[in-house]
Amino acid sequence: MRESWRWFGPNDPVTINDIRQTGATDVVSALHNIPTGDVWTIDAIRQYQALIEDCEEGLTALKWSVVESIPVHEDIKLKRPGHQKYIDNWIESMENLAKCGIKTICYNFMPVIDWTRTDLKFKLPNGAYALRFDQKKFAAFDLFILQRENAESEYSAAEIAEAKHIFESMSEAEKEQLTNNIIAGLPGKMTDAYGLDDFRKMLANYKDVTSDTLRESLFAFLSQVLPRAEALGVKLAIHPDDPPRDMLGLPRIICTADDLDILFNALPSPANGITLCVGTYSSRPDNDLPAMAKQFGPRIHFSHLRGVSRDPEEQRTFYEASHLDSDIDMIHVVKELLLEEKRRRQTEAKDQAIFIRPDHGHQMMDDIDKTVNPGYSGIGRLKGLAEVRGVIRALSAQLEEPSS
Repeated sequence: MRESWRWFGPNDPVTINDIRQTGATDVVSALHNIPTGDVWTIDAIRQYQALIEDCEEGLTALKWSVVESIPVHEDIKLKRPGHQKYIDNWIESMENLAKCGIKTICYNFMPVIDWTRTDLKFKLPNGAYALRFDQKKFAAFDLFILQRENAESEYSAAEIAEAKHIFESMSEAEKEQLTNNIIAGLPGKMTDAYGLDDFRKMLANYKDVTSDTLRESLFAFLSQVLPRAEALGVKLAIHPDDPPRDMLGLPRIICTADDLDILFNALPSPANGITLCVGTYSSRPDNDLPAMAKQFGPRIHFSHLRGVSRDPEEQRTFYEASHLDSDIDMIHVVKELLLEEKRRRQTEAKDQAIFIRPDHGHQMMDDIDKTVNPGYSGIGRLKGLAEVRGVIRALSAQLEEPSS
């Protein structure tokens, strides 16, 4: 496996020199300053590549190997008139990345918002902080802050009563913080920040969009992108919807193994692959991550190795646990990824290692009082990488031992 680290650019509190010290060899990044839908030019890519890869003599070189992400314009998802120009621009950006030697691209097809959390600093018993999604708080936001049209139809009477109680017990500052956590943009600004009125308007655009129609938009997009990707040797790695279920009246279509089966049966191109985000998929209990790692092994081009702990009484609520201490059998998942790499070495002409990265580490120790991108502080991810690295080394040695 190739250990990688996500970097948000020159303003990231975790610098390139910091990343070098983690032992990671590859960088995951994107041109966050370019508006969604615009072309990533070769000049812009090479300038950014130089920020990552140029270093003083004697220092360990890093390589920008994975793009996360080229955002997909909302007009493509909605199939609005004129959306073809955004598909053409996405393809041109992909072609330019390939010309610069960057051939693994993570992307998602989530409408309106990217990953969603209600708490960005949830205090753990050990004093560190984690990201958390609280279904009850989310319902309070949806029903009583956002006041989304017809939202009541998606909740039981008991859920509505509980959400109302939570809403009424919140201070104005707490309501504002919850709103900001959910809709006010994400690290890297891969989605725009919204005000409540703008957010309602964006949601309204999807009023008549079903899972089937959104899936048709994804397939139409990929039917143009995949042939070119295949010709370029580019691997596309779709990220699951996070959390992996419908929410805010928006359909979500990359949530389960069944969703992936539908995708690959419709578009079997070898360029069509996935980002196995272990934490995202496992935030719903019906996803068996070791089984998915085995089933979709040939399609896995990138993996986010993190885990979550779900609330036993409300399975839609979870917090992001330590990388090896969660509801997921991470060791089994890593073993399946290593077995897939072994299969590739035995059956394919060239080595195709799986890029992995530690994801959403805890804010801990000296990072607690620092300004950090939520989920992307340095020490917590370093801890996660060290833990995962140990698992990889131990399992690799075991798998290479000759059978007696």
